[in-house]
Amino acid sequence: MDGTKLVHMANQIAAFFAAEPDRNVAIEGVATHLKRFWEPRMRREILAMVDSGQVKGMHELVLAALQGHRQNLQPAP
Repeated sequence: MDGTKLVHMANQIAAFFAAEPDRNVAIEGVATHLKRFWEPRMRREILAMVDSGQVKGMHELVLAALQGHRQNLQPAP
């Protein structure tokens, strides 16, 4: 899947949770949504983007969720 599209979709999720006054709750919400509704292939791709430094345009809540909840978001091999 196109990385630009993944970032756009993840940013839409983050925009929803950005209204949450507690930043930790917002980050948890983004991570939970990615885990529940994204295919493992999609999560694998967006995590690879973070690993390679391709985070330009990525909402800070998405980046925080991917980094802080990586263990839970990483699909099984």
